Amino acid sequence: MDLIEKIKTYARITSLWAVARRYFVNNFYDGMLTVLGILLGFFVVLLKNNIVVMDSNLIILAGLGSSISMLISGVTGSYLSERAEQKKIKDTINRSMILNENDDLESENDQSIEEIEKSMLIKIEKKRGRKKNLSKKEKRAVKTIQEKAETYASLVVSLINGFSPFLGGIVPLIPFAFVANANILVFISAFLIILVCIILLGIFLGIVARESIIKNIIQMVFAFLITIVVSIFFLG
Repeated sequence: MDLIEKIKTYARITSLWAVARRYFVNNFYDGMLTVLGILLGFFVVLLKNNIVVMDSNLIILAGLGSSISMLISGVTGSYLSERAEQKKIKDTINRSMILNENDDLESENDQSIEEIEKSMLIKIEKKRGRKKNLSKKEKRAVKTIQEKAETYASLVVSLINGFSPFLGGIVPLIPFAFVANANILVFISAFLIILVCIILLGIFLGIVARESIIKNIIQMVFAFLITIVVSIFFLG
């Protein structure tokens, strides 16, 4: 089994891509809104104190520091929680894999057999009045594949959980990297970048969920606007 096939097999066992997609969207969104709050803080200071420009490095360092914190906490926290959840799932699957040698497989319905096959990655043959028993070697092989898949999934999900909010926090800071001193237009550019990214995420979620794209965009933009209103209200 080559590397690509292994990755496909591990992803199929653990439903990795669905979990990874959910983590990426949620945390990228969280990262953007977190840095949005930071930018709004600087923006309010700019307006209240009648300051024409503000040091871009100060804004970048504040946003970058927050993004790095989200990166580290996301990777470590997610890895530990995912390992715990995967261990719980593994224990459940292991219990479901115990086949009583005296049971008749013919009494099992097709759905139950299909679920067992999916968990074990081994075809179960129905025979009249008897069943195919797994050898100890086969059971160890199944257990090893399951454990490797869980370890791989935990690693991938933890990386996505950490890097997605980091990227979400970095993207709004891009306009500030091109100017030494940021004025109101630079802040507005950053807000527009966040808005565009939120709209793209809404489109993506609508396609994945096969729901109304407009509905998903409105929901996410609403949260964006609420963040702005609440931040300005408390900071102003």
